[in-house]
Amino acid sequence: MSGSRSGRGDAGRGRPGGRGRAAGRGPAPGARGGDRGGSGGRTGAPGSGGSGSRGRGAPRGVERGGGGGGAPRVRRDHGLGGDRVEGRQAVRELLLAGRRRVHEIWLAAGMDPAPILDDIVDLAAELKVPVHEIGRSKFEAEARTEAPQGVIARAAPLPEHDLDELARTGGPIAPFLVALDGVTDPGNLGALLRTAECAGVTGIVLPRHRAAHVTPTVAKAAAGAIEFLPMALVGGLPAAISRLRDLGVWVIGLDEAGDTTLAALDLTQPVCLVLGAEATGLSRLVRQRCDAVAGIPLRGRLNSLNVSAAGAVACFEVTRQRG
Repeated sequence: MSGSRSGRGDAGRGRPGGRGRAAGRGPAPGARGGDRGGSGGRTGAPGSGGSGSRGRGAPRGVERGGGGGGAPRVRRDHGLGGDRVEGRQAVRELLLAGRRRVHEIWLAAGMDPAPILDDIVDLAAELKVPVHEIGRSKFEAEARTEAPQGVIARAAPLPEHDLDELARTGGPIAPFLVALDGVTDPGNLGALLRTAECAGVTGIVLPRHRAAHVTPTVAKAAAGAIEFLPMALVGGLPAAISRLRDLGVWVIGLDEAGDTTLAALDLTQPVCLVLGAEATGLSRLVRQRCDAVAGIPLRGRLNSLNVSAAGAVACFEVTRQRG
């Protein structure tokens, strides 16, 4: 498949010219509230036993944590995930989006000052989200990604959307969906989600089983895209593809052995691009259910792109055609 071989996607930098914080922004619906102390500080970390006073060097509005407090825990179920977000850009976008409750934020002690850290603290204050500073060694022991950049947030899980909702037509923008057939590498999934959001994808379809969901690594690589992309979990991708076709969505599989190229297809209609697993490409049933199977022309000596690169090419071909 063009783009179906293994290889980790590059998470890259934050969105160019990232969104600034709106002045006077109020708390998001459902954001966790909390009373502030007279000094403007927040309550101490759970179980810290401290008085809640801010330690020297901690940013304004940040409480220095103490010994016994537990770090954020990861939910382990078959949902989308996303309840643990690590990395500065990802946490900042979580707060900016204001679409789900943020329970608390943990900062590693001793970080150099940075504007994005100030922004995170200010946004958390506006939303009444507790911010705790913990020791570097404890922070690193609790981190689930290779480079959390000194920031961890614990939030409500991402909401699941209905497949029929994602495929609904009649709005100003024709549905532009991406379905993933057994993509298991979290770096690739995160890079794909970031690309999809930038390209204007209106929904993501993920298998409930035998596929990556939104782990902390995915959330960090997506750099905030998970906050803006509606996602549906389906029991089986072949059945979901049949349902999309019934709803008027044209389903196109991406494979190196495709009968045509994406550029030769009309992608201005409601469309769903299907990307296969890193090593095996599209499964037999998924390929059979697609309306068309297309490839990406390659001119070099290698015969494939990794799945996140192939997804980027495909998504922006749709964007190009739609103007």
